[in-house]
Amino acid sequence: MRKLLLLLLVVTTQATAQTDTKQDTWPLTAEDSVKIALYLKHAKLSGNIPWSIAYWEQLSTTQQPDTKHTPWVLSAQDSARINYYWGMANRVRLGSQQRQLYLDSALAIAPWNARMWQQKAMPLSKALKHELAAPYLDSAVKYNPKRYMDYRAFMKCIFRRHYADALKDFHAAKALNGSAYVMDHPYEFYMGLCHLQLNNYDSAKYMFQKCIADRQKKFGDDWVHYIHPFYLGIVYYETGEIDSAISCFDHAAKLNATFPDAKLYKAFCFSGRGAYKEALDLLYEAEELQNKGHSMNEDNARYVWYPYQMRPSYLQAAIRSLEGRLKKDE
Repeated sequence: MRKLLLLLLVVTTQATAQTDTKQDTWPLTAEDSVKIALYLKHAKLSGNIPWSIAYWEQLSTTQQPDTKHTPWVLSAQDSARINYYWGMANRVRLGSQQRQLYLDSALAIAPWNARMWQQKAMPLSKALKHELAAPYLDSAVKYNPKRYMDYRAFMKCIFRRHYADALKDFHAAKALNGSAYVMDHPYEFYMGLCHLQLNNYDSAKYMFQKCIADRQKKFGDDWVHYIHPFYLGIVYYETGEIDSAISCFDHAAKLNATFPDAKLYKAFCFSGRGAYKEALDLLYEAEELQNKGHSMNEDNARYVWYPYQMRPSYLQAAIRSLEGRLKKDE
């Protein structure tokens, strides 16, 4: 960092008194070149060039100001620079610091670009660095709430697991967009998950039932997403309505015959009634599906566990428990 600041001093030598010493030059890395471009752009916007390391570190922090930049007309040159930085950002590793710097350079030109803020947040969220990602995503929402309010709600629900806050954002998104979709599901699905995780079972049941009924009405039962009756079954399972839970798990299995989680929780229902042999058979079926690579195939399940998602350790523990119980009863 000190070497970078020394180079910046050489670039702006007219503003300072000259000394007899002469700094040796050295080859710049691509990262340093981008840092210099960003630093000088900030200096141009602010009307002065600060010299302290503290100022540079301030520019590099994740905290975004509460103020909102008013968009201005970009010159053709600035538009070309943004396109260049965006292109370069997509040539480097998604989670790299170099990509963050390219995005910073674009934002130094157009700080109101909500997409760039979201792109800064996204890889950090996937790396589970939620505290770093949150301010960037907040800035995306600040500049384009209609586009990114529901996305932030989704991230709070699935990634951060801040369910009460997620519900607030989903209500705001519904006010902006109506009953829309985000990440392959209607808002009501994620709102149902939030209520489920907050033990608001009546509200969760209503949301999942609405998801199912809306799809059935528009497209027929074959087009219902299998995960919606699955989570409705979880609600019934938690409230002790076992017959309804089994019916929902059967519905989910009918829509997706390779979904092992439905068999796992149906097995729990049978086990709770003392039907241990039937429960163990279901667990063996779930294990077979799992061994073939089947699981909850939500896109983001590769990054985080969804609520009530089957984990291999849960399945193996359940199998061992029932095998032991049946052996003891022989």
